[in-house]
Amino acid sequence: MPSDPTPSGRTSGNASGDASASRVRDVVVVGGGPVGLLIGVLLAQHGVDVEVLERRTTPSHRTRAIGIHPPALRILAAAGVADPVLADATRIHDGVARSGGRTLGRLVFRPDSIITLPQPETERILRDRLESLRPGALRRGVVVHDLRQHAERVRLRTPGGVIESRFVVGADGARSRVRASAGIRWRRFGGTQSYLMADIPDVTDLPNTAVLSFEAEGVVESFPMPAGMRRWVALTARLDAEPTLRRLASIVQQRTGDTILGESAGAADAEASAFEAHQHIAANFVRGRVALIGDAAHEISPIGGQGMNLGWLDAAALAPALAEALRHPSPEDWREPALRSYASKRRRSALRAARQAAFNMSMGQPASGPVLAARTALMRTLATTPVRALLARAFTMRWL
Repeated sequence: MPSDPTPSGRTSGNASGDASASRVRDVVVVGGGPVGLLIGVLLAQHGVDVEVLERRTTPSHRTRAIGIHPPALRILAAAGVADPVLADATRIHDGVARSGGRTLGRLVFRPDSIITLPQPETERILRDRLESLRPGALRRGVVVHDLRQHAERVRLRTPGGVIESRFVVGADGARSRVRASAGIRWRRFGGTQSYLMADIPDVTDLPNTAVLSFEAEGVVESFPMPAGMRRWVALTARLDAEPTLRRLASIVQQRTGDTILGESAGAADAEASAFEAHQHIAANFVRGRVALIGDAAHEISPIGGQGMNLGWLDAAALAPALAEALRHPSPEDWREPALRSYASKRRRSALRAARQAAFNMSMGQPASGPVLAARTALMRTLATTPVRALLARAFTMRWL
């Protein structure tokens, strides 16, 4: 049975071996990013003795994921964090597609708007919620080297000693050690593309509008963010070894004619980053007593903003399945429909998200002549009334 919400022997703090080392946890979550923190919260709400292990000793300040879609916001509401998230977030009411200085179409997302919030703020809210439900559940500076599964528990090897748990959730990202230790294959899906990105003060006068410019040289995207900021993303021919804000501004200016750098101090302080968009999907999402969620289960291109949201949907499906499995004393009984259903349904959703992301990436490729004309015509068709509602549904992830 799931243990009491405030078990004896609970210790807070960091990595080293402590008084709780001999306790067999109900669930250990490896990875304390937004997905790992959320499933920690959801499991704590089920009364599960959960511990979240995070290798970083301090919170990351990198912005990374910013988009929160309506289905994910409903999960955050169930986790008790929607109000603080909405209080700090910015709403995206609509999206505009452009090419060659012309507007091809507009999608309206209201009443279910997409919202944006920098990932460090989202993680802070989730950390606070987890701490309020289960003090000390997040342990920082814990590196999991590998794991071994046994009949009734999983043993995780860390520098501070062995940690034992009845189940383990891998939320440790695309390079997941949990996935590798469980012997789950990592299958590539589609190609790779490179991008430049920066968050800078918004000079567009479009505080609630996302803009996607499908230009001959490659796509340029921009999204409003809280505190008067805006994220700019531009496709590049190769991964930039030394990304600069000036280079990103030059690309945007050349392709769209937009000047994105104002005179504010915030622009001078901003930094550009380069990243590659890859896509992979795990062959299985559950093996024995190990389950995968988020980027450990599926690496989805960030173009379209699905990755973090998809991981939260995983967490919402897995938490009740694990709570049910913990009610079965026999090692055989927990191989019941809830976990099998989680694995099959969430993998199908990940494949669908990967296909949509692959389409988004293909639409942003450089194009010329008849290919560019065909793409422009397709964008105009997608923005017509009969199709627009379906497209808005896809972009807000309501199909999940």
